[in-house]
Amino acid sequence: MLKLGLTGSIATGKSTALKAFADQGVPTFSSDDAVHELYRGAAVAPVEAAFPGVSVEGVIDREKLSRQLIGHPHRLQQLEAIVHPLVRARIRSFLSDAAARGEAMAVVDIPLLFENGVDWGLDAVIVTVVDAAEQRRRALARPGMTVEKLEAILARQLPQAEKVKRATYIIDTSNTIDATRQRVAELVQRLRQEAQAR
Repeated sequence: MLKLGLTGSIATGKSTALKAFADQGVPTFSSDDAVHELYRGAAVAPVEAAFPGVSVEGVIDREKLSRQLIGHPHRLQQLEAIVHPLVRARIRSFLSDAAARGEAMAVVDIPLLFENGVDWGLDAVIVTVVDAAEQRRRALARPGMTVEKLEAILARQLPQAEKVKRATYIIDTSNTIDATRQRVAELVQRLRQEAQAR
C-alpha cells in the first residue's frame, strides 16, 4: 500500500485537499480531527493536569488552552509531548487497518510533518501551497485568529518554499476549490496507474 503524507503551512488548503482525496475513494486521516477527538477523550486528563483550568465539563476548551500557550513556546512543547504520541498511535493504527483491507493507498494529513522530526515511514509527501498574500488572507479570516497568533504559528512552520523542495507532489490551491479537487483527482489517477504498472 502506498502511504502518502499530506502537509503544508497554515491556510494552504490541506483540509480541502484531504476531502478531495476522500471523495476519490482514498482512505484519509486528519491529525486535526484526531486531536479534536482526543480533547474530548483520552487527552483530557493529562492535558488538564499539565494546564489546570483548560477543561470544561470533561472537554478541553481550545480557546482557554490557547491563552495559556501564547508567548510560552516551552509550554507548547509540553502539550505536544502529551498529544503527539496519542496522534501517532492513531496514525499507525489507521495505516495498518487500511493495509489489512488491501487498500491501494492511504493519505495522512500531518500539519507539522517536516517540523516534528518523526520518521513516519511514508512513501511520498504531498505539499499544498498557495500565494503568501492569499495564505494570510485565508488565515486571518478564521474565527479567533489574530496577527499575533498567525505570526506565532508561521514561526514554528518551515517556509512554504522549503516544504516545496521536500515534496514528492505539489498541489497549488491558489485557484478555486474545484480546481484543487481536479488536481487531486488527476494525482490519484496517476498514482493508481503507477501502482497497476508495478
